[in-house]
Amino acid sequence: MKVVVLCGGLGTRLREETEFRPKPMVEIGGRPILWHIMKIYAHSGFHEFVLCLGYRGSVIKDYFLNYEAMNNDFTICLGRESQIRYNGIHSEQGFQVTLAETGLNTMTGGRLRRIRKYVDGETFMLSYGDGLADIDIKSLLAFHNEHRKVATVTTVTPTSRFGIVEMSGSGQVMKFLEKPRTETFASAGFFVFQREIFDYLDDDECILEREPLQRLAAEGQLMAYGHNGFFYAMDTYREYEHLNDLWTKKQAPWKVW
Repeated sequence: MKVVVLCGGLGTRLREETEFRPKPMVEIGGRPILWHIMKIYAHSGFHEFVLCLGYRGSVIKDYFLNYEAMNNDFTICLGRESQIRYNGIHSEQGFQVTLAETGLNTMTGGRLRRIRKYVDGETFMLSYGDGLADIDIKSLLAFHNEHRKVATVTTVTPTSRFGIVEMSGSGQVMKFLEKPRTETFASAGFFVFQREIFDYLDDDECILEREPLQRLAAEGQLMAYGHNGFFYAMDTYREYEHLNDLWTKKQAPWKVW
């Protein structure tokens, strides 16, 4: 089963790290966040990936073209009959990665639409290239297969960015909660789709999270898989630092492999 990863955004709110590389290549613990996402899926047995490239997609191409040399010891024979012999075995054996150019300014739905030819089978998964979770991928897929709808989106209850203050009419503080969990649900990505999703993508200007998902919801074809564990999206430099801090302290919940 294919796993599609959206890797084409500009990452403007993380400009300190994305000036010269796309956000999926920003490193957490010395490895691109894209690598971490792929390892989450591989842990559940999914090794076939389609990467939707856009902004500085060549950086991602170079990373995978040089992956063997950069992750193994090797012996090289120079000259006309040059040869390279890799002497080690890294843990990403058998990964199949399709790198597809989907345009610099193409919207998320348009990027998905452009890689339709690389998605075989009736079911596939999709993730954003900047979110990490300790999600049980097999459980997510089982939930999707049971309800037999077109789409599943993973939801989380996000933590408020601000402390919550409850006051009396006179202004006396009755309760203070430091960044509590909200009572609403937010999309964490980690989608599962049937091939019918392509019928909802009209053109390259299509934004997946707007008309397509709204239409699916109106038709009763969108289900939510609730994830109660860890989820964190790297959208700002502060979030980048937090993820690296978790990794350094060996407290990274998403490291399920």
